[in-house]
Amino acid sequence: MNKVVFPNEISGAENLQQQFEPYGWYAEMRKNSPVYYDEKQQVWNVFLYSDVERVLTDYHLFSSDTGKRIAGSLALKEKGITEMDPPDHGKRRALYTKAFSTRTLQEWEPRIQEISRHLLEEVKEKQSIRILGDLATPMPVIVIADLLGVPSSDWMLFKQWSDVLIASGTRETYEDINLKKEEVMKEMAVYLSPIIQEKRENPAKDFLSDLTQTEYKGQKLSDPEIIDIAISLLLAGNVTTSTLLFSVFYCFLLDRPGVYRELRENPQLVDQAIEEVLRFRPPAQVLMRKVQEDTDMFGSLMKKGEIVMAWLGSANRDENTFAQGDQFDIHRPNSNKHLTFGKGCHFCLGAPLSRLEAKVMLTEMIKCYSDISIGGFDNDLILNVTRD
Repeated sequence: MNKVVFPNEISGAENLQQQFEPYGWYAEMRKNSPVYYDEKQQVWNVFLYSDVERVLTDYHLFSSDTGKRIAGSLALKEKGITEMDPPDHGKRRALYTKAFSTRTLQEWEPRIQEISRHLLEEVKEKQSIRILGDLATPMPVIVIADLLGVPSSDWMLFKQWSDVLIASGTRETYEDINLKKEEVMKEMAVYLSPIIQEKRENPAKDFLSDLTQTEYKGQKLSDPEIIDIAISLLLAGNVTTSTLLFSVFYCFLLDRPGVYRELRENPQLVDQAIEEVLRFRPPAQVLMRKVQEDTDMFGSLMKKGEIVMAWLGSANRDENTFAQGDQFDIHRPNSNKHLTFGKGCHFCLGAPLSRLEAKVMLTEMIKCYSDISIGGFDNDLILNVTRD
């Protein structure tokens, strides 16, 4: 159990609402305890933008190979790319790069538009829609499934698996949740194995086919290695974008009402608006690193082997970097300086895809609906919609 860190115990969040709104705590910590050692979890915590940025970019001093996990993160059998430091990290990252290259995304944009329009067509007769249930959940799962080369018609199955794999729970429920995760990993391996075998024999134009043909450290990847990569991409490729799409409409309706109508009149602001959502409500709040040698660079002695939690959600609202950081403003000139996708060698490879999906879906929404309003908030954000 000491290999798992529970961020909610550090922040004191006791329920989902407090987990969704940790920003008051962040402000207090930035002001009073910007570098804080949590005795119970035995981890350091940094909250200022400059400190979080340094932890994320200085891999010589702050290693990604921590030997621990954040509760709710994926535990693969093999060490994943997010747990590697250079030079191994660079070699492994090269395997992913092709799937997320600019050229590939340009090729995929028409398909993403097709998926978005299809989902909106399915709800065109409704006067209210569920952001997660109708749009934000199916869209990214279908996209990443198509990109990988697995049947997108199984998207509901992928979503069910993802829900189990990202569950964090509490100390009391962690062991039971972990057993469920192990079962899901076995189910996914059984599902993916024949698909991978087919790709080896008959490669297609998809990422799994590429993985079956490529080499790492002089050898072709084994089926278990490809399965681990596929699982991590299926999970990361849908959860991040789903959360981002949910946050887009939450910000527009609850954090700054009126933004949707402004985008409707000025659709060229869509990209800028998405960057501000990423800054204001990042899909992931914290990343973890391990101290490689004793250092007092942040004013307190951090010893070799100790863990540092870099709070992205706090850094993104640090007023030393973002003026009036706790206000949502799509006209903010430096929104894109956020650390939501990390920084340095571990910058998220899927960031361009997530941004593109959010842009396409939001653009299609403002074409379809002249106005939206809050219709409810019951484990999902319900929108009342007015069509053109």
